[in-house]
Amino acid sequence: MSSTPTVFISYSHDSVEHKQWSLNLAIRLMHSGIDTIIDAWSLEPGDDLPHFMETSLNRSDRIIMVCTDNYVAKANKGSGGVGYEKMIVTSSLMTNIDNNKVIPIIRQKGSSDVPTFLKSKLYIDFSNDDEYEAVIDDLIRAIHGEPLFKKPDLGSNPFLPVENKLAEKNNDFKEKVLFTIIWFYEKNYTGLTIDTLCSHMGASKILIEFQLEELVEDGFIDIIAEMFINLQKKAKLFAIQKGWVG
Repeated sequence: MSSTPTVFISYSHDSVEHKQWSLNLAIRLMHSGIDTIIDAWSLEPGDDLPHFMETSLNRSDRIIMVCTDNYVAKANKGSGGVGYEKMIVTSSLMTNIDNNKVIPIIRQKGSSDVPTFLKSKLYIDFSNDDEYEAVIDDLIRAIHGEPLFKKPDLGSNPFLPVENKLAEKNNDFKEKVLFTIIWFYEKNYTGLTIDTLCSHMGASKILIEFQLEELVEDGFIDIIAEMFINLQKKAKLFAIQKGWVG
């Protein structure tokens, strides 16, 4: 999906009030950074309706289907513009079973019916006008891919021995030290010293020296005159394997 998502609003012209509600929804989405296609401002007399539907549905990132009793009946029967849109969307869904392009929203009161081909899709309930602000936030977040609750980063096993956890952290930092040394090498920086490395990384000299001693033992670097860091072939191969250079 692009940084500016595009949505198509599919709805049935049940009444003047319903048409206005659907238009207000489109306006709200536009004001929320979502490029919205709706017939109210996209069609003019003489335009080709099937062509408009096909091109709009194909270029949209998401399709909002405003479900009313009349909309559901037309979609299930395949009648009118709603039926034509349903045919196009169904074809798209059949080619990609994991497609989450369609977002059904419930507008009818006392029922949560959606067209038969959308029965497996999660819907957003807009039937209660008093809860509009809460559910419009859910819809906008879904379109922008910004859920209210995000999966946290995976932590470490709390039952590991303390020394194992310390080893994990130590190995992570050791790689950061090696990556920084390689960065200096790639920049053609000659005469890299331990003090320069400490200053660049903003870490204590004792901590850096401890990591450097392990890198020497691992055969990645040499320390010359107790201050200059010299990169070994093993470190260069490691950098290529890790994708740090290329």
